[in-house]
Amino acid sequence: MKPTSAIGRWFDRWADRIACVIGAVLAAQGPSFMLQYLQRLGGHLDEARRQLALLVSAAEKSGRPWREWAESAQANSDAAVAELGKVIIDSHARVEHLQQAHDSLAQASVFSRPIVFLRDLDTQVFSGTWSDYSPTVPTTVEGAVYAFVGMVLAWSLYSLLTEPARRLASRPAAA
Repeated sequence: MKPTSAIGRWFDRWADRIACVIGAVLAAQGPSFMLQYLQRLGGHLDEARRQLALLVSAAEKSGRPWREWAESAQANSDAAVAELGKVIIDSHARVEHLQQAHDSLAQASVFSRPIVFLRDLDTQVFSGTWSDYSPTVPTTVEGAVYAFVGMVLAWSLYSLLTEPARRLASRPAAA
């Protein structure tokens, strides 16, 4: 059964195309968003390195390697000193995590980048990127690939959701 109103007929003819355009536009934002995320991740990494360098320098002025100093500080009965030791060790772990996430995303291929992005996602960096993100019009091959994939996925989802209704509508009425 086909829609009888003009709006219904128009929507029936154009809905799949509209879904494809929306899917393409949304998916095409992926490369731009991931680039902005990577840039912000790099900024977090630079700042984490700077802070760690200050902490390590202060710890090594005691004449011991930073890790040894941090571990002995953690065992200190003074809660403030113990917390400082924990901060140094946590800062080192943060730098390693950010470095690994940055390198993985920067070196990922066009097709593996979304998987690497999700696998190594840093929620703090993601949140900051999302709050500052402005949609773009991608003009790269990568943007076109993502747009095409988004279009295919949107069309597939649209077809999957509307096909059962179309089949029901095209059934002959029971007499």
